Amino acid sequence: MAFVAEENLVLPPPVVERRRSQSPLRLGRPKSPGADDATVVTVNSFFFEEIDEHRAVGPLGAYCFMTGFLNAVCFSAIFAWCASQTGNTIQLSVALGRLLDDEPDLVYRIADRLALISLLSFLLGGFIGRLGDRVGYSTRIWMACGTFIQALLTMAATIAIWKSKVPSYVPFGNGPVWTTPLAFLGYGFMSASMGLQGVMAKRLNTQFSTSVVLTSIWVELISEPKLFHLRRWVAERDHKLLTIGLMLLGGFTGRCMIDEVGSVITLAMATGLRLLISGWWLLMPKKIERKFDGDEDEQFGK
Repeated sequence: MAFVAEENLVLPPPVVERRRSQSPLRLGRPKSPGADDATVVTVNSFFFEEIDEHRAVGPLGAYCFMTGFLNAVCFSAIFAWCASQTGNTIQLSVALGRLLDDEPDLVYRIADRLALISLLSFLLGGFIGRLGDRVGYSTRIWMACGTFIQALLTMAATIAIWKSKVPSYVPFGNGPVWTTPLAFLGYGFMSASMGLQGVMAKRLNTQFSTSVVLTSIWVELISEPKLFHLRRWVAERDHKLLTIGLMLLGGFTGRCMIDEVGSVITLAMATGLRLLISGWWLLMPKKIERKFDGDEDEQFGK
């Protein structure tokens, strides 16, 4: 009797048939409610991925080019730099020293005003760069948005210089020609954009960290132990040479553009270049785990 009972048992349908009946490839099947959430998660993960700073030579090199480009614009008009704050700091200290003369010099000169505006604006732009610590200083979203803010600051400088109607460069033997309040404002916006750029490049901690000054680059290049290893690629040396070359190229290009189209259109082109760099950051590959070879291990140990 037990044997007959087992023969009369009805088995359930195969599991394979049940899965085929529920295949998601059937036409007209409603989209899964979690698909949109998965898409959002994928997009968010893309934007908040950390980029591989060692493979971001392109946009970081473009930063160096922009330093020379913008410095050429302001130096041609006021004999001062919007990026290098060493000269501005010393100039302000000399201005304070004049107060201690036997006959104190109480004149607040144009050069002193420009130095103060540039320094304060540069620091303000640098503090804007600290917002990257909240988002992630090496994420795609911050590098793209931070560069976009640089473009907005450069655009503001363009509008201010355009409205001020000041000359593009200093005639021979004259002093600074950006002497109106709007010109001062434009110079401040240029310095703020360079301060933001400097902080963003510094936080990536690469050979392009000092993308706004060359003094330290020259010193590090001359003191590089592998300076004369000409038969092999040395990143520490070659990236410094690239930084110097791109800054020189930027300054040369900026001065040539001023001669052709003036400072306003040159600044407008700088705004467009920063927008291109902003989009360039979105194309950078994500950070990967790096394995040190023998030379890198030895260098890392030192």
